[in-house]
Formats: sequence, structure tokens, C-alpha cells
Amino acid sequence: MSEKYMLETQDLGISFGGLKAVQGIDLKIRKNQLYGLIGPNGAGKTTIFNLITGVYTPTTGRFFLDGEDLTGKKQEVINHKGIARTFQNIRLFNNMTVVSNVMVGLHNQKEFACSPFASMLRLPVHFESETKMRDRAKELLSIFGLEDERNNLACNLPYGKQRKLEIARALATNPKLLLLDEPAAGMNPNETEELMNTVRFIRDKFDMTILLIEHDLKFVSGLCDEVTVLNFGTSLYHGEVEKALHDPEVVKAYIGK
Repeated sequence: MSEKYMLETQDLGISFGGLKAVQGIDLKIRKNQLYGLIGPNGAGKTTIFNLITGVYTPTTGRFFLDGEDLTGKKQEVINHKGIARTFQNIRLFNNMTVVSNVMVGLHNQKEFACSPFASMLRLPVHFESETKMRDRAKELLSIFGLEDERNNLACNLPYGKQRKLEIARALATNPKLLLLDEPAAGMNPNETEELMNTVRFIRDKFDMTILLIEHDLKFVSGLCDEVTVLNFGTSLYHGEVEKALHDPEVVKAYIGK
């Protein structure tokens, strides 16, 4: 196992009741890379996200984060080790404020730790910790232009801003690897262009490695230098984005014969 990769999967796969949903997936994603995972609906893209975040336990193979084997670990352990994700269907705490949604993501970090005893008795350390968390959450919201929305309920944000809030909350967990599941879904062209710039900014500012699933191939080609194309749960193509988009088998998988 080489540690030059932020994420490496080896023969990763899972079966449900004898049906091989995903099989033989070998990803090698370098540190600080923007990498795309693409393919038609039902190809197994989100299943791979579920495998490397601990939602599912692989039936075959292993996966490594920055050289550490995390196969079979629980979701909270994997998150604490440095993998965070967003979801295809937005999952926010709708009846909490925007800033509180981001603060939830900060609870796994030692610098904001506060004992239940101190919080229950409302000791000064509780308020100090909460102030630091709120300040950090505001910093993250400012990256997405959401600081002025911080006291609004998450459910009252327009769709595009809810997408950004979910990414901000994922960043709050201080990940090494950020998984974005169709981040541009439902966005108009202006919002998509803005999101592309934001993703690049996140990669550079936080020295982040980003793996994204996306159906908007223009979005993928504008961001990623490499992709893996999936079809029927197996890898159809690894390599440069532009070559992938002109590969006959990839074109066939997307639009048919």
C-alpha cells in the first residue's frame, strides 16, 4: 500500500442477496486532487460513496485513507479519520438555523470539546466553546456567501444555498477527503459556475482532496483532471476527462448505441 494516495480502493465491491451491486473497483486518488466518478444512473456511484463512508461494509476488497485501512470501520470513526460527504438528496437540519447546522459538524473536533457536565451546569467553559464554534462556523459560511443568512432557518434557504450549506457543514468536520454527491444538481448555469469556483477555492485553501459524483459533464470537465467511469457496477474507464468523454464505450454507456 503506497501512502502517496489520499484514497485507494483495492478490488472494492458489495453484493446484496447475491446481486453484485459494485465489484472490482480500484481507485487511486492523489492528495489535493479533484477526481470525478461518473456514469449513467444505477451505475453504482453512490454505492461506492456508501462503502467508503461506512454506510455499507464491503463484501470484497479494502479501502485506505492516507495509507490507513478503514475497511469495516463505523461511520463516525471514518468521519473522525477524515472523510466527509454531502448527499444526492440534501440532508440538513431544516428546523435549525444555518449557523447551527454548521456548528453540528464541529462537535467532532478536540479544540471545541466541552464536557456534558460543563454544558449541563452552563459553566464558563461551555460558553467559551460555543463562541469559538460559532466564530468558526461563520468563517465557513463566509466562503459560500452565507454569513448574512446565518440566523435564518435552513429550510428557508433557496435550493442552491441549501446545497452550499451542506458542503459547509461537511467542511466543518475538518476532512482530508471531501465526497460531493451531485453538488450541482438542480442549479442554474450561474450557480453551477459559482460552485465550480468555490470547489476550486476549497481544494486550494484547505489543501483538500475532492471526489465528486456529477451528471453534468461540463461541470466535471471544468473541474476534474481524472475520472473513473462506472457502468453496471464495474469500472469502464480510468483516465483523463477529455479522453473519457470521447471514448466510444463511455459514449455508448451514456446514450446507448
